[in-house]
Amino acid sequence: MSVPHVGGPASGILQKGNFVVGKLNLDQLQTFALVARQGSFSAAGDVLGLTQPAVSLQIRQLEQRLQVRLLERVARRVRPTSAGEALLEHISHINAAVDNALSAMAGHAQEIAGTVTLGTGATACIHLLPTLLRELKQAYPLLNVGVRTGNTDDMVKAVEENRIDIALVTFPANGRSLQLTPLLQDEFAVIFPADSPDLPATFTPQTLGALPWVAFESGSSTRRLIDGWFLSAGVKPAPVMELGSIEAIKEMVAAGLGYSIVPRMALSGTRGDSLAPALERTLGIVLRQDKPLSRALQKVIASLHALKK
Repeated sequence: MSVPHVGGPASGILQKGNFVVGKLNLDQLQTFALVARQGSFSAAGDVLGLTQPAVSLQIRQLEQRLQVRLLERVARRVRPTSAGEALLEHISHINAAVDNALSAMAGHAQEIAGTVTLGTGATACIHLLPTLLRELKQAYPLLNVGVRTGNTDDMVKAVEENRIDIALVTFPANGRSLQLTPLLQDEFAVIFPADSPDLPATFTPQTLGALPWVAFESGSSTRRLIDGWFLSAGVKPAPVMELGSIEAIKEMVAAGLGYSIVPRMALSGTRGDSLAPALERTLGIVLRQDKPLSRALQKVIASLHALKK
């Protein structure tokens, strides 16, 4: 390990008259200081686990680098020269600077920093993530969580291709070399215009199948779950319109254009009644099995798991 002195941008060498210093080797400096304290090359070698010739070589290389004699033998004991005494004073400052640098780096190593890209559906993005993202930003200011939205198939493919780090999607989800972790259950509810007359006592596939239906876009995981709920009762309703946004669906229903079935998390003050039989979806985490779990990604995963509490 070595500490470069400030010099020219190309050579990294500091020149003062005929005295040229390239780089000071920290190991050599510490060996020199130990020899000076012990008064012996062999005693310093015992402490360092080095042979006496290896210690002598380090001192010789340091003297050659500095172009001065650092040690002399007096009465069978090794003592620093005047130049060596001056260097010892600087070594204490060098050690303090190194300790400060290591402390600063340790602080950075403990920081949660970097960018994590999370893919999810629009409903989860609007109704689940804002609080989670705010808490992460408050706790870890150096952590940046980028969000991409799309349907389950698109988000799973993006995880597979490593274009995003992690996805929170509606299960079932399928893909190669993926780790799928169910996270939480979200019930579906039926929504009606506020002035709807003669609402049925229970909202079954049969009672809803004859009414105008504002549906989520075809091909999405949410739509497949709702279609399956109807088909299990032998009902195949024809939607009056299909939209890609649950927020848009809620507006259409509020305008009196029909009813719809939406995840309960999306109600946000809108009245929603339960279905009979009940219908739920599973939201889960999708991650590549070989994905390196950085500290930043681990914190995002932990925050997602906290959603189910």
